[in-house]
Amino acid sequence: MSYRTLLLIILAAPLLLLGGAAALGVRIPVPQWGRDYVLRFAFEESAAPLELPPIEGPDDPARPLVVIDAGHGGRDPGAVGTDGTGRRLQEKDITLAIALALRDELLRQGGIRVALTRADDRILPLAHRPEIARRLDADLFISVHADSAGELADVSGASIYTLSDEASSEAAARFAARENDADRLNGITIEGTSAAVSTILVELSQQRTQEDALAFAALVLREGEGALTFVPQPQRAAGLAVLRAPDVPSVLFESGFVTNRDDSARLATPEGRARYAAVLARAIRVYFARRAPVEAGAGAGGE
Repeated sequence: MSYRTLLLIILAAPLLLLGGAAALGVRIPVPQWGRDYVLRFAFEESAAPLELPPIEGPDDPARPLVVIDAGHGGRDPGAVGTDGTGRRLQEKDITLAIALALRDELLRQGGIRVALTRADDRILPLAHRPEIARRLDADLFISVHADSAGELADVSGASIYTLSDEASSEAAARFAARENDADRLNGITIEGTSAAVSTILVELSQQRTQEDALAFAALVLREGEGALTFVPQPQRAAGLAVLRAPDVPSVLFESGFVTNRDDSARLATPEGRARYAAVLARAIRVYFARRAPVEAGAGAGGE
């Protein structure tokens, strides 16, 4: 059969079908708006309004405030792995558990106010996370995450990120690209945000804010020495959207890899998470203790 003959058959078949149905008096339904078989789907066009969380701790606004951000949440599980028993591990659960453990440790020690961007399993847009810290006038913002190395099960260790448009390594660039795509992959849109705005925020960020973030990151590494396992060159920089608060020192703490047996064993147990919380709490207290004399001097007229 030639190509032309086959094409004529394909084009004529619908006409013959309709003509035969009409001759026999059979009515073929044509889709119309409002029919029962027309399915409608509601798509999320924008994120829910930003809600400020409660502040816990001393009832004294002069006390330093830390905002702890548990990465991912809700329908966004983040990185996925398994523990030593084969149980499924989701980053969103690990980050929330570490955030809660750190909050409890800081409140137990006293003297520092604490707020969580999320205290349960809910999805939260990237842009809302640093904005919560800004609106609460936080003194420090810590976003807690865990990572995945895919099939490379031997990759392990914690790391800590500060903001920079120039990634400190190829791995840091890949990590930032993946984290910054979280909203897009989960159907969240925030009106009024763009790459250009993010770049401007980085350029306008106060020099002291960036220096403070770097100083805190160094303290986490110092306090974690001997207590936590870190990746090679653990102090990293990348253009992470969650760190783009120009007036709040911000870091992202990558607690470990859910795809590594040793890391997942630590991340999956209360004892292991308490170790992370203790290290971060010590670094936070040292950080604010070092800032106190400077701020006291500034209040007395010094700079």
